[in-house]
Amino acid sequence: MSNPGDADDRPITDIRDLAAYFSSGAKPPAQWTIGTEHEAFGFGLSSFAPPSYEQKGGIGELLAAFQAAGGLSPILDHGNTIGLKGEGGASLSLEPGGQFELSGAMLADLHATKAELDGHIARLHAIAPGLGLGFATLGFHPTATRADMPFMPKGRYKIMRAYMPKVGTRGLDMMLRTCTVQVNLDFCSEANMVSKMRVASALQPLATALFANSPFYEGKPNGLLSNRAQVWTDTDNARSGIPAAVFEPGFGFEAYANWLLDVPMYFVYRSGEFIDTAGASFRDFMAGKLPALPGIHATLGDFADHCTTAFPDVRLKKYIETRGADAGRPEMMLAQSALWTGIFYDPAALAAAEALVKHLTYAEILALRAAVPVSGINTRYGAGTLRDLAREAVAIARDGLKNRARKNAAGEDEQAYLAPLAEIAAGAPTQAEHWLERYHGAWGGDVTRIFAEAAL
Repeated sequence: MSNPGDADDRPITDIRDLAAYFSSGAKPPAQWTIGTEHEAFGFGLSSFAPPSYEQKGGIGELLAAFQAAGGLSPILDHGNTIGLKGEGGASLSLEPGGQFELSGAMLADLHATKAELDGHIARLHAIAPGLGLGFATLGFHPTATRADMPFMPKGRYKIMRAYMPKVGTRGLDMMLRTCTVQVNLDFCSEANMVSKMRVASALQPLATALFANSPFYEGKPNGLLSNRAQVWTDTDNARSGIPAAVFEPGFGFEAYANWLLDVPMYFVYRSGEFIDTAGASFRDFMAGKLPALPGIHATLGDFADHCTTAFPDVRLKKYIETRGADAGRPEMMLAQSALWTGIFYDPAALAAAEALVKHLTYAEILALRAAVPVSGINTRYGAGTLRDLAREAVAIARDGLKNRARKNAAGEDEQAYLAPLAEIAAGAPTQAEHWLERYHGAWGGDVTRIFAEAAL
């Protein structure tokens, strides 16, 4: 999640101010970049237990060690370091249960994304073992109960912790026991944003299926391939899922802003404090009628914070976030970035992707989203399965990356990063299916074996 407190204190006078906020993110194609965010579960190397913030060798000490290594400055919450900022826009942050997140910088190409990921993993390898910690990238914690998970000392999480059980049964699981990977990509105009939001939203069930990586629950198979995705079906549906507005006529910046205004608030951030406004209306805040802050009017900075409290599978900020995938092994994280970069950043590829999904109705997209946590890539689709759709989507992305022609020092373009997805599309097991094979075979039913094999 983003850290709140955008310094933009301009008052909001009209819905058009909010549309202009999104529009201000538009960039010409020559300036388009790629940002990748990914989370990992910490675990004790001997106990496999999730580390707390306060314990010796815990998350607090991990952040201190990263800061001491240089190049990073602290993000503080009531004196606690709850994240680190680096140069170029990258940061390290904490999810509620201590999931450790790299929020990557916006980079020019996938080769730079790989270098950033490799550097992050190298730093983890240099620091974490000395604290007795390892980190594994999985969509849902494979062994811990909800009670086993710690809570990080971030003000917004205290508010969410109290509010989540009021609006769904799995919100605390989402906060504490899930990890994801998302890709942040640019748009050049409102029309370009609309095309990308619709394509990405229609293809989110496929992304969930391709990257499914959470088949265990408290030490046993859970009957699912993506328990993370299943959690999101009952986590506060007023702010998550695939909004109908994306597919309605006239969708654009203002329509998305209107959808956001109907998302209940969590907080207002003032003078370093989170003021609990959970369930309140941002429209009332704009009108100066917020019960917690009577007479105070919302600013654009408040709206930027509010944007971070909506969790659709595809989220609009001043760029587009595709968010529907489980965290996974490094090559899969790169493949996630490659898939969306290939589709989004070549006009012919984006047009082909639009044609690929144009027949899907909103109801059909929702039905696929509901099915893929259980059946994954084998979910029925047309006369075949989602594996057939995967072959077409990966081919479109490959053409897009070929047309981009961004080469590394060895003269290789970005197509190679799609290799894991091409293998799955051709019939190879997904990550979740691989782990189930290991569980029923070499592990002899011992799920704790996953920590070593899924470790970064």
